[in-house]
Amino acid sequence: MTARKVTVATLSALKARSEKAVFVTAYDYPTATFADRAGVDMILVGDSAAMTMLGLPSTLQIGLDEMLVFIRAVTRAAQHAFVIGDLPFLSYQPSDETAIRSAGAFIAAGCDAVKCEGGARVAPRVRAMVDAGIAVMGHLGLTPQNLGQLGGYRVQGKSLAAAEQLLRDAESLERAGVFAILLEAVPAETAAFVRERVGDGVLVYGIGAGPHVDGQLVISHDMLGNFVGEIAPRFVKRYAEVGGVVEGAFRDYARDVRAGVFPGPEHCYQIDPADEALIRAARTTRTVRPASRATPVVEVRP
Repeated sequence: MTARKVTVATLSALKARSEKAVFVTAYDYPTATFADRAGVDMILVGDSAAMTMLGLPSTLQIGLDEMLVFIRAVTRAAQHAFVIGDLPFLSYQPSDETAIRSAGAFIAAGCDAVKCEGGARVAPRVRAMVDAGIAVMGHLGLTPQNLGQLGGYRVQGKSLAAAEQLLRDAESLERAGVFAILLEAVPAETAAFVRERVGDGVLVYGIGAGPHVDGQLVISHDMLGNFVGEIAPRFVKRYAEVGGVVEGAFRDYARDVRAGVFPGPEHCYQIDPADEALIRAARTTRTVRPASRATPVVEVRP
């Protein structure tokens, strides 16, 4: 029996039962298929694709059109999971109309919701998208699109004053109508502080925010061990070493090709022996075509 499609109501029911939601990133059809088959509740098509898939230095270099390619691949695969599209830098900040158009393109491409970064200062954009009928997830704490202001990849919310500011931003997003908030790279106590004070109608998820939230997000490349880059968050548990396996497979393939053992007979197509003999005989002759238009000369190999 096929699992039913996850909705906002499904996610709210998980919280009501004190069950954690399982949340991962995916950017391509195969990964999204495997995650969906595994029964994850949510898939984020993150702007982290800039680094995980395109080898760019940060999330700031990816645009809406590139994100839509990844989104269409993932939504074709996700039969069960709730899919959230990550609005890239400057695709929602300039104006309400820009935000609605960008988010609308994600929904038209198959997303169930969109995510944007920031608190009180993006609340008007969130309200505009919500009023347009779009489900919006907020993102607070370490917000990669604002790394220049944050001073790099730094843990956020480490003091009471900082935790209270996170709460104020969360409350701004709540008033703007978000269905959920993602907290990134904040201490567990800070995440619990925010979760306990926002309304019950707002789901609070974490990525590097401890256990006291409604569900956990990880970057699939971090979890699977196939991220190519220098970033290695301490909050990630490595469940596989896919990168090493893939590199090893390429090395084995290169060795076999160079040694002439691949392809072997078992990798070749078989034909009728009589036809094979005729083709082999034809290989002993070749047609030599002179530069002029004269009749080709047939050369017989000794």
